[in-house]
Amino acid sequence: MPLAIVVDADACPVKQEIVKAARQFQAHVLMVASLDHRLQEQPGVSVVQVDRSDQSADMYIANHLAPRNILVTQDFGLATIGLAKRAFVLSNRGQEYTNENIDFLLETRHEHAKKRRNGQYSKGPKPFTTEDRERFLHSLTKLLQSLQENKPGTRISNTCQLE
Repeated sequence: MPLAIVVDADACPVKQEIVKAARQFQAHVLMVASLDHRLQEQPGVSVVQVDRSDQSADMYIANHLAPRNILVTQDFGLATIGLAKRAFVLSNRGQEYTNENIDFLLETRHEHAKKRRNGQYSKGPKPFTTEDRERFLHSLTKLLQSLQENKPGTRISNTCQLE
């Protein structure tokens, strides 16, 4: 079966890069977004629009993600679910979430939330840059190539499927 990329598309700044890489590797793309974000289907790209509630897109993705899918999200909670389902998970900036780094990322998020609740404010995330976009495309391309070639050492256990 072909490779599949599932995208938490609400705030994803790299949608075009995902489509470009997917076409190069003949992977299917599933973009999941709330009704507030209008997305157009195109060849090789399916779009699912969910209601506006906070977790609707995450719940849809969690219920349809399969082993060996590639999940693109900046949500650490959804990334954790993706890893539990044996998917490959990338951030919008090209960082791969793994079982080795997700606990640290969740703990850091928790600490920052505690500080905000106590009145300590941070500057927020750094602005998204051209370098971030290029890093993401490089990471996604490298992962797709590795999966397509089924290189030894790649965490591949099952075939990919989209429901």
